[in-house]
Parts: sequence; structure tokens; C-alpha cells
Amino acid sequence: MVLRRRSVPFGVTTMTPESPRLAEMFPTLADAQIERLRAIGHERAFHAGEILFEQGEASTNFFVVLEGSIEVVHPYAAGEHAITIHEPGGFTGEINMLAGTRSLVRGRARTAGRVLEIDRAALRVLVSTDADLSEELMRAFILRRAGLISSGQGDVVLLGSRHSAGTLRVQEFLTRNSHPYTMIDVEHDPAAQGLLDQFGVGIADVPVVICRGKHVLKNPSNEAVADCLGYTPVLDATKVHEVVVIGAGPAGLAAAVYGASEGLEVLVLEANAPGGQAGSSSKIENYLGFPTGISGQALAARAYAQAQKFGSDIAIARTVTRLVCDRRPYRIELGPSSSVLARAVVIATGARYHKPALEALERFEGVGIYYSATAVEARACGAEDVIVVGGGNSAGQAAVFLSHTARKVYVLVRGTGLSDTMSRYLIRRIEDTPGIQLLTETEIVALEGGDALERVTWLNRRTGERVTCSIGHVFMMTGASPNTAWLGSCVALDAKGFVKVGPDLTRQELVDAQWPLTRSPYLFETTRPGVFAVGDVRSTSIKRVASAVGEGSICIQLVHKVLAE
Repeated sequence: MVLRRRSVPFGVTTMTPESPRLAEMFPTLADAQIERLRAIGHERAFHAGEILFEQGEASTNFFVVLEGSIEVVHPYAAGEHAITIHEPGGFTGEINMLAGTRSLVRGRARTAGRVLEIDRAALRVLVSTDADLSEELMRAFILRRAGLISSGQGDVVLLGSRHSAGTLRVQEFLTRNSHPYTMIDVEHDPAAQGLLDQFGVGIADVPVVICRGKHVLKNPSNEAVADCLGYTPVLDATKVHEVVVIGAGPAGLAAAVYGASEGLEVLVLEANAPGGQAGSSSKIENYLGFPTGISGQALAARAYAQAQKFGSDIAIARTVTRLVCDRRPYRIELGPSSSVLARAVVIATGARYHKPALEALERFEGVGIYYSATAVEARACGAEDVIVVGGGNSAGQAAVFLSHTARKVYVLVRGTGLSDTMSRYLIRRIEDTPGIQLLTETEIVALEGGDALERVTWLNRRTGERVTCSIGHVFMMTGASPNTAWLGSCVALDAKGFVKVGPDLTRQELVDAQWPLTRSPYLFETTRPGVFAVGDVRSTSIKRVASAVGEGSICIQLVHKVLAE
């Protein structure tokens, strides 16, 4: 394939047509590969100027160029940015081909020619069965999405402010769902006023999300953004799914990958974004197979793509509100008017950080109080002083990450040290970083500010010393509270609200739940047959990414047993 760059380069601006990475992004299929694709597609002719797929189109088909050429462009208000030209052997699409979400770009015939057209369902079967083509296509799809993100070529413009908690929330939602967007700061960007006037919105409406230059959402919920982007498919309330996984953190994604790869029909319901709490980690360095480390978001994105490759259906921004467990198949409710049925359920809703009982804490959430430490939050902090509260690995990762940009990082822990709660490699990193100061036996006692956090007071419990500092950024990463309120009395919980399973269940708990089978619950099975709990939401679990992944994968073997009963 001969690549021609006629406008803004795609992704990394230093790429050239000879770049190995660009060659992986836009490879040329061999004749033998194209012949294998013919078995699942059909040929069609196109004429010059014909639109083969449009930005915003859902579930677009996959095209392999046989003759002629197709130009892929990114449409925006003032015109188009050229991305690439596909010539014979080239193919269209990026990761949206597997997800079924809306196309971010426009595909137009540059010349007359012919293509091999394949629908999404057939393509998903292919990438799960043909190892050679799967490797080629998946690599290209993932790199193309990365290119769209790095060059900001998406279908969303976000008008926001660093002083708006809603802006940070929408930024996090888009970023963690790997959705490219353009951010316009209404306080500093000269183009902001023109866009506000054009779409009839004002500063009071911030954040404003503009989808595809047409749909204007004022301070939208994540669910509203997901609807506009096509992340929320219509779910059939009458269909009985073999297994429904609730939560797309490491445990849930592992269950989805192993379940779908072993032939199960899997539906994943995720309230926010793939990755769970781990997805907010700036860098995980002790996960097997990644000696140089990997960010939680990157790990989640790879697992998300892998689950889709094998055929899992994943619904984003769908919050489960109730499990109806008094009959089988189980019914999982998503609000008052939506539900799904399942023969087996995997609870993988994870845990969230504790919120200390501090006055004004909620008022400053998103405008000084944060529960994630990613590039989005780091940009909001700039080169200012920050505080990280917590002594676990997530807190250590956050402190090290923020030390690269912050002026100074204070790490506050209530204990006498870190050795009992944090991995040794992180402790050494903190000790060796001059910009990090550890304060033990210390906790925050007051937060002050106007529209945003401005001052923090902490107390040393051992000495009684109180210190007030002009600090406007605090990262709360303390303890873990389970996301189990939606379960009601369906399954047995421990005193802290985590789900009890398998050998941890007492005889009395099984009697109280009227366990109906002669066998005992399997490992990870709750007091309801066929309902499992894995990862951080499980009582006595080890709060580590590797443990969650292991539990999610092991659980599928037990799901097979339940489905065979």
C-alpha cells in the first residue's frame, strides 16, 4: 500500500510512510488473507465520491479494497482532516468495528473500484477463529484508535473548565473509555466564546458536550454522554443470557474473556468505564508480563478489546440497580424500565475508596478532591503542591506518578509506616524521590475554599501538631468499600458488606438462604446457585489486579458446571 499524507498526520506527527508503527497501523493484506476473507464477505463496486461509511454511523461494515482507493477523513465544523488512503489490500475500521459503536470518521471512495464487504457479526467470528488475520486486524484496530486519541480526532467537543467538577467527570469518562475528544477551556481558549454563541449555551451550562457537531448536552450525566456516543445498546429483556458479568474491572473482564473464548454467550454490564478501580492507576509495575509497567487504563483497554474479540457484548454506562434472585433465570434490573435475564451471574462490581467524614468533602469533589490519579487529574494540578492520602499500592503509584509534574507531593498515612500496606518497590521509589514527603500518623481534619479547594489542615495524632497549607489538590486513596448496596438481601455479606462465597459461608447462612442443592456452593459461588462473586467485591479477597484476573478466569470453569446441571 502506498500511503499519502495530504493533511494533518494521523497520530504521531513524526510518522512517515516508512515507519514500522505506521505500517502496522495500515498494513496491506496478502492475497491469501484476502481469499480467506472472501468466504465471509461479498464483492461490491463503488463509484468515485461515494460515501461508504459516515461519522456517527453505528455498526459500520468492514471493507477490504480490491480495486481503486478509499480515503478516510475526520470531518469537523470547518471541513475535513485527511487520515489515510486505503489502496488495494488495505482495509477500513478501528476498534469500533468490534464494539459496534458509532464511527468516528468518514470513508469516501477516492476513485471508482471494488471492495470486499463484511458485516460486523461475521468479522467478530473471524477475529476469534483465524489467528493470523486476528493478529493483523486487532493490532491495526488498536493502533488506529490510539492514533485518533493522540490527534484528538473524535466526534466530541467538550466545552469545560478546570473549576468545574462536571468537566473533570466527563473528561474521565471519555478518557477511560478510550474515546477521542477535543477539550475547549471556556476560560482560556480563544475559540470558546464563538462555540458558546454558535450552540446557544453559556458558562452556566458547563460542561457542554457537543456530539458530531449536532447534539448539544448541557452538564450531561455519563449515561447521557454514552447514549449520544452509542455505548448503550438496547437490551432485550426477554432473552436469557448464559452468563451476565456485572462490572468490567480486571475480574469482570477476565471472566468475559475466558467465558467468550470458551463459547459462552457473555453480556457485561459496566456502570462507568472498563478497568474499575485499577483503571485509575497511573502505572502498575508488579503485574506479570509487563516488566516496564503498564497503566491501569492501558491494561483495561487491552482486556476490553480482547473480550470483544472473542464475542462478549459489553454495555457501558448501564448501572445495575437490583438483582431479582427469588427465581431462575435471574433478572438483573437496570433502572425502572430495563432488565436482562441470566442463567448465571458473575458479580465483579469491585470496591471504591473510603470517603472520610470531612466537612465540605463532597463540595470539593472534582475541584480539588480526586479519587483517581491519571493524566487528566495531573493536568488539573499542574506544577502545584498535592496531597495523597493512603498507604496502599494505589496511593504509592499515584504519589510517584504525580511527583513528575507536581512541585511537591505529601503522602499522609494514619499508620506508623508503609511496610504493612505497600509493595516494597513502591516504598523504595517514594524514599528515593526528593519531591515526595511521607507524613505518618497524620490525617486531614479540615478542607477550606470557595468554588474550589484552597487550603488543607492536617493533624499529627502523635504530636498533636496541626498544619494548614495552601494546597488545592488532594487524592483520596484510603481503604475499600464494596459496591454491593444494589444486592439487598440476595446473597450473604460479611460485616463490611463484601460478598461471602464458597468455603467462607457458614451452614447457618446457607440455611437462612434456603440453599436448594445437595452439593455445597462452589468456590466463588454465593448463597444463590449460579451467582458468583470475584475480585475486590469478594470477602477476604486479596486486593491486587493479578488476583482479580485469576478469580475472574477460574470462575468461568465453575459457571460451566452450573450451566451443565
